[in-house]
Amino acid sequence: MPIGSAVDLTSSSEALVRGRQRAALMPDLLVDAKRVVATVIAGWHGRKRRGVGENFWQFRPFVQGEQVSRIDWRRSARDDHVYLRDREWEAAHTVWLWADPSSSMRFVSKAAQVSKESRALVLVLALAEILSRSGERIGYPGVIDPVSARDASERIAAALASRRPDDGFPPDDRLRRHSEIVILSDFLDPIEEVLARVDKIGKRGIRGHLVMINDPAEEVFPYAGRTEFRDPETGQRLTAGRAEALRDDYRRLMTARREAMADHCRHLGWSFIAHRTDRLASEVLVALHGQLSGSPQGSGARQ
Repeated sequence: MPIGSAVDLTSSSEALVRGRQRAALMPDLLVDAKRVVATVIAGWHGRKRRGVGENFWQFRPFVQGEQVSRIDWRRSARDDHVYLRDREWEAAHTVWLWADPSSSMRFVSKAAQVSKESRALVLVLALAEILSRSGERIGYPGVIDPVSARDASERIAAALASRRPDDGFPPDDRLRRHSEIVILSDFLDPIEEVLARVDKIGKRGIRGHLVMINDPAEEVFPYAGRTEFRDPETGQRLTAGRAEALRDDYRRLMTARREAMADHCRHLGWSFIAHRTDRLASEVLVALHGQLSGSPQGSGARQ
């Protein structure tokens, strides 16, 4: 009895039919994304940052060498400390979003209700919805240039319905220094290749946030007995006489991969979140809010 299923690779003519079917699902994913947004938007307070602007952000202790003209004497008079008055940075920030379109993302087991691809797209559209409400510029590499509009999620959904990139990682030719990117993927390519592509983006002066999305079957490895495994990317097959004998080694390898990615992200100043498709999508949005707003809950968080 198979534990999970995946959409088989198809010929070019069948791919056209499948493309239309996936495009038809995009409105449903957009509705799902807005439902997820509604569950977390009450706690989303935007992405305030210290900088040039008119709105008050925070008081903070005065440090020797800073401008005396920025001291708030009324606040400082309340106790024995000297405080500066910080303003909120009002410049729009560019955030790129990316959902891995690889074949492996279409896997779904009986332990989850949605595929990894579906969850990634819902999160992309939900992030676009929330960030656009905060005035951010939202883009999707190779699909849509950054826009500052309240309907950014609808624009991305419409663009993705007609064209989806083939590569598992975003093209970096349009990414600019000081922008941010959120990449949602299962990151099942060889770890050396994954980290090399992360480094390539990081060297451009871009801050990244990786969300590793896995089906629960990919983490617990529930297979037993004679089992045939097939690589959805290459079509290669592996037959195990007693699949349960591979379970401990498999779990160690998956744990090591996740820890290696989390450590690498910490070294780059990026964030890393591991998420399973049997968990709520809203949990990832809350965690990403902390990372994007500059108040991270800790790299390597599990969701």
